[in-house]
Parts: sequence; structure tokens; C-alpha cells
Amino acid sequence: MESARSAIAVPSRLDMTQTLAIIHEEYVKVFENVQRVILGKELVIERVLTAMAARGHVLLKDVPGTGKTMLARTIAATIACAFKRIQFVPDLLPMDITGSNVFDLRKKAFDFQPGPVFTNILLADEINRATPKTQSALLEVMEERQVSVEGVTHKLDAPFQVLATMNPLDHDGTYALPAAQMDRFLMMLSVGYPPQDAEVRMLDVHLAVDPVLEDIRPVIDRSQFLRWQQTVPLVFCSDDIKRYAVGIANALRSDSQNLQSISPRSTLGVMRAAQARAMLSGRDYVSVEDLQTLAPDVYSHRVLVADARVGREFIQEVISRVPAPV
Repeated sequence: MESARSAIAVPSRLDMTQTLAIIHEEYVKVFENVQRVILGKELVIERVLTAMAARGHVLLKDVPGTGKTMLARTIAATIACAFKRIQFVPDLLPMDITGSNVFDLRKKAFDFQPGPVFTNILLADEINRATPKTQSALLEVMEERQVSVEGVTHKLDAPFQVLATMNPLDHDGTYALPAAQMDRFLMMLSVGYPPQDAEVRMLDVHLAVDPVLEDIRPVIDRSQFLRWQQTVPLVFCSDDIKRYAVGIANALRSDSQNLQSISPRSTLGVMRAAQARAMLSGRDYVSVEDLQTLAPDVYSHRVLVADARVGREFIQEVISRVPAPV
């Protein structure tokens, strides 16, 4: 407990200003480096980096071939983090992702063989194609950031971030994630198709002789990214901002058009994301704009709308009815 407190010790005003300036400069470098590969998707890159800074996991719901895997690999290469990918299929077992004890004939004892979750950035590709038992095994690791096998707990190295993908069109042989599991993801995003000019530039980049991803070099290291995550809780949130965030959550809960509950975890998530956005912008305080900008990304997969509107449109309508602090 003491080590946790010392890790986020409150710095002086001057130290905080200097730290935020350094982090903002690092963020710009990371953003520009990722943008060399992922063209025309500035908003998605910004949101994913914001969620990761807030220690949140991201669900990318999009059709195949829009660059979801490339995005995850590029971010991992840019911040010098280990990257692994799991292709989720119906016969995938929980031990295939978490690891298991294997008998060593030389030692005449069981040794733990870590699974692919022992990494920094994990791409869970088509997570809804695995059985609910395997899905829940991964989601438990996402929440606890540890693996327990036969009563022995194995901690994962920090950072541990999951970028999961889902195909919204092909539902044959899939197992839908229930609301309780969807709630584990901080944000749900869609990469979408690039603008026409960006797609033309993408052809120039990816049809070159040398693969562009091999040219990506880290611009920050893992310890610098961990400093991002440790600094996020230090960003100031006023009481008015907190009440505003709770007011948005209560408005979503009480609206008769919403058929799904909004958990307190989501309120905490939108506040953490707002702190991260403020930090990456170089600010030491959360603004109304931070909440209004990120709320649709945080809440869209947590609501179920009764009419023809999509979740983001419904959330923006609800936000417009909640009085914002001056």
C-alpha cells in the first residue's frame, strides 16, 4: 500500500507543470509516429492513446481490413512495449491464453508456462468468436491484471492493455459479449474507412519496397509511458465537474429510451479518460469539454436504445439536456 502511495505522490505545482509539458511533448511524438502508418485516422489514434493512458482497454468494432491490427502493432512499436496477438476461435481454451502448468521431466516438477496474455499490449482479435468461458478468462485478466493457476497467482508486468476487435457484420459462429463483459472496456471505437486522399497515401506507403512498420522506431520507452499512467490520477477534478459526470450518468439511467443500466464503473471510467485527455493536452485540470468529448466513446457500448438511434447520437442528446457547470 505504501509503494502505491509513493508511486503517485502529489508533486509541487512547478513539478506538475514541468511533468505535463514533458508528457505533452512525448504524446505529440507518439501521435505523429503512429500517424505515419495509420493515415487519416487522427481521432481514433487520439482516443486509443487516451484510453491507454487511463489504464483502460479498448474494443474496436469494425469490419476486417480497416487497420485495427496495424494500429495496435504500431502503438506497441512506438512506445517500446511487447506486443502479442490472439486469434479467437471457438475451440480456444482459457489455458491457451492464460498459460498452464507443464510437467518438466528433468526437474520432475510442474513449471508454469505463461500464455500470450503475458505481454504489454495484447490484440484480442475477433473476441466474440471464442466461447463465453474463454472470453471470461481474458476479461478476468483485464480486470485483475494477474493470472491464477492452481492456487498460484502470477502478476502481469505493467503496462497491460487489451485492444479487442469485433466484426459487426459476420455473426455466424460468434458468442455475443454480455453487458457485464462489455462494461470492462473503457471505450468502444470504430476505425472506419479512411478518407479518399488518405487511402491513396496509404497505397503509396504500404506498397513501398520496405514495409513501413519495420521503419517504426520507439519515440518513448515503457517507463515513460508508465509515467503517463501514474500522472493521470494527479489531474485535478473540481466538485462541479464530478457532479456533472454523475449527472450525465443519472440522465442516461433515468431515460426511458435506454434499456440498459449504466454502472458506477462507467462514471469512474469517463472521469479517468477525461483526466487522461487533459493530461495529454498539457492541462492539470479536467474541463467540461473533456467530458462532453469522451462521454459518447465511453458510454456508447453501455446503452441499449429502444428506437432507431445509435448509442452515440442518444448520448449526445442526453448530454445536451444536462446543465453544464460554468
